[in-house]
Amino acid sequence: MRKEGETLATVREEGAAEGVEELNDQMLIRRQKLEEWQSEGIDPFGSKYDRTHTAQGILDEFDQLEGQTVSIAGRITAMRGHGKASFADLLDASGTVQLFIKINTVGEELYKQYQRLDLGDIIGVKGSVFRTRRGEISVEIKEFRLLSKALRPLPEKWHGLKDVDLRYRMRYLDLIANPQVREVFIARSKIIQGIRDFLLERGYLEVETPMLNVIAGGANARPFVTYHNALDMELYMRIAPELYLKRLLVGGLEKVFEIGKNFRNEGISTKHNPEYTSVEIYEAYGNASTMMALTEELFAYLAKLVKGTTRIEFQGNVIDLTPPWPRLSMMDAIQKLAGVDLRGLNDEEAARVARERGLEMPPAAGKAQAIDEFFDNFVEPELMGPVFITEHPVEISPLAKRKVDDPTVTERFEPFIVGWEMGNGFTELNDPIDQRQRFMQQVEQRQAGDDEAHMMDEDYVIALEHGMPPAGGLGVGIDRVVMLLTDSPSIRDVLLFPHMRPRGD
Repeated sequence: MRKEGETLATVREEGAAEGVEELNDQMLIRRQKLEEWQSEGIDPFGSKYDRTHTAQGILDEFDQLEGQTVSIAGRITAMRGHGKASFADLLDASGTVQLFIKINTVGEELYKQYQRLDLGDIIGVKGSVFRTRRGEISVEIKEFRLLSKALRPLPEKWHGLKDVDLRYRMRYLDLIANPQVREVFIARSKIIQGIRDFLLERGYLEVETPMLNVIAGGANARPFVTYHNALDMELYMRIAPELYLKRLLVGGLEKVFEIGKNFRNEGISTKHNPEYTSVEIYEAYGNASTMMALTEELFAYLAKLVKGTTRIEFQGNVIDLTPPWPRLSMMDAIQKLAGVDLRGLNDEEAARVARERGLEMPPAAGKAQAIDEFFDNFVEPELMGPVFITEHPVEISPLAKRKVDDPTVTERFEPFIVGWEMGNGFTELNDPIDQRQRFMQQVEQRQAGDDEAHMMDEDYVIALEHGMPPAGGLGVGIDRVVMLLTDSPSIRDVLLFPHMRPRGD
């Protein structure tokens, strides 16, 4: 509260002098109202409020509730009318319901308090359910209580709430203003729970593995580095839980999965965020085919859960997720969509062809890198899918088992939909001798300047030397699944708090 004799203008001037954000006129008026509530002995930031119904519940159950007294609570998002009667909109997690109040019902004192409310204030209301002459279901206020005074106004509808940058930075305002945004995150929660239910029903065990790793393993990616003071050592935020989950296969847990965050110190785009949510799944005695079948079933299950059908629409494109999905080898995909046949070429020839097509190739790059570049630049954007891309080169698949009839490629697959890689899976490499050699090749690439190459993980090789059963593994990026099933073109649309540059940068 202000000191005696201190005006709101003085508060504004002193705040500015001290480097505090200058209050605009609306904010000053709201603080003045705050003091008025307090001067009357009313706490403007109230306590527990018992509700009997939600806004949507009143709309859905009107026939049973008409004339009945209900208690609801939420945020005021619109106010209409003056004089002796007024209307307002009350928003809670379920939706919006109209409020009505008239001075003859509540009395002059309570009506005066009501007129002091602002947009954004959170109130509790007790009143009777009725339908207005225009047919709108409403609650007539008999009594109300201020539960939280909003000291800042909500942004003006046609400017502030359409500002994409503001929506991402201040998601709480986005959720207040845009009901469709709430639906996206309700769907996200449903999808994550659906993944869990799908796997638990099939006998998989949910486990947890470390977020802080001594070695950044399980994927080719640049890690975030942190420091543990007590241990006096650098640690890495995990880039994938894979190597820990496969240690559990060694230990006899035959079907495991983990839903959680991974962290990769890479670029930000409409499809990438530095931290993202994934599910990784491993099954002893399975292989790549096992996991491809599981992938098809999982996506179809989630589509039916969220959309009620396996035929979905994304940005105007109809995608049918009904199994089975077609399979296409990486080499065949490049020949079909890039118009280049790299079969039979050696490292030098493949690299030359890639450079002739305008692809950037390091001096020591070979055929595997050329295949990867051709695929990323010419093939991936064309894969509307769903389709499984298979048979990746050994050099870019350090954890996947070699194909028996062609040891230059692996039993690996990536599901693609709408031009996005939705996951990664393979028959797991359980040969510790081959795995050690692959790690050493990755170390050489790292020493040559590839900071995304895999580190040597001696402890993991030791685990394999104790015997890991043949297995299939699968990782799926949950954020992209949510994008697909909510028709969201940017990953920021499906993250409650996406990473943003600080304002001013």
